[in-house]
Amino acid sequence: MTGPTRLTDRKRSAILVAAAEQFRVHGYETASMDGIAALAGVSKRTVYNHFASKEALFGETVMTMFESSAGQLELGYQSERSLREQLLELMALKIRTLADPDFLALARVAIGEAIHAPERTLPVIARLGEREEGVTTWIRAAQADGRLKAGDPSFAATVLQGQIKTFAFWPQIAMGAAPLNAAEQARVIDAAVSMFLSYFAQD
Repeated sequence: MTGPTRLTDRKRSAILVAAAEQFRVHGYETASMDGIAALAGVSKRTVYNHFASKEALFGETVMTMFESSAGQLELGYQSERSLREQLLELMALKIRTLADPDFLALARVAIGEAIHAPERTLPVIARLGEREEGVTTWIRAAQADGRLKAGDPSFAATVLQGQIKTFAFWPQIAMGAAPLNAAEQARVIDAAVSMFLSYFAQD
């Protein structure tokens, strides 16, 4: 009973790996289901058995790449630890996710498609936003503990992560900037966390 399931899972994984490669190299429009099937070593029918359309496959490919890069991004709030210590750790994981070269390459494709075909890509971007809920959850818990000011936790999370993305995501996506080195990452994280706490932390 378990053998067929494992084989199906392996085929699905192979399709996602092949799709990521095809979308990164060729872009959404040029990438073909035939090419993805050939690279994955499966039939085109098998691809469609797993994914109803190229649009569905593209969305799942972006999500899988993000989740693979994210790793242990969702750290739970710990009341016994300092806010600064926890936020530094959380943002270090965040910046590591955003720096993954494969994810960046696929994100460029997704953002390009959002400009040309928003009806196809905006649902994917919305799903990516949902995967950032871990930071919002952490902030909500800190607010409930009385250590951060009350307010919209989603807004606070956007302010915090936006500072990271300004240096460690958008320049790499839009202008082909080099990834930040370790010292630059530490500087950005320290500044973002310091500014966040200066405004949102309870006195």
